[in-house]
Amino acid sequence: VTIREVSRLRLATLDHRGSYMQIGKAFEPLFGWFAARNLLGSGTRSIGVYYDDPFATAEDDLRSRAGLVVDDGFRMEAPLIETVIPEGRHAVLRHKGPYATMRSAYQWFFGPWLTQSGEEVADAPVFEEYLNNPREVAPSELLTDIYLPLK
Repeated sequence: VTIREVSRLRLATLDHRGSYMQIGKAFEPLFGWFAARNLLGSGTRSIGVYYDDPFATAEDDLRSRAGLVVDDGFRMEAPLIETVIPEGRHAVLRHKGPYATMRSAYQWFFGPWLTQSGEEVADAPVFEEYLNNPREVAPSELLTDIYLPLK
């Protein structure tokens, strides 16, 4: 785990409701929208924003957003929703492996690590940055940075 100062991120997002493991259903049309306009590039950053605790919220009620980082000059149009991640301190845990194994990473991050760190969670959503493409690498090689906002 590293502590990082994260700069403000402006995202073009689509809403997703339900299992966090199904957020791909929002990423697919999002990437399609950007691809149809020739707006995807090698530097495109994809972010998942997660608003609810999956251990305390019914799966059908979980809220999240699939997003791509855009600059301030980007013109948001329907069906895109602007989502801003404010600047601030974050604890960052890099997970390597299938998305399906991230649950145990979260349990460790919010359990043993957080209680022993002396840090306090800020009132902001957790987000994940997907560092490689599941269509290009094996599930065992997927890299995801999990950002936990701190006070």
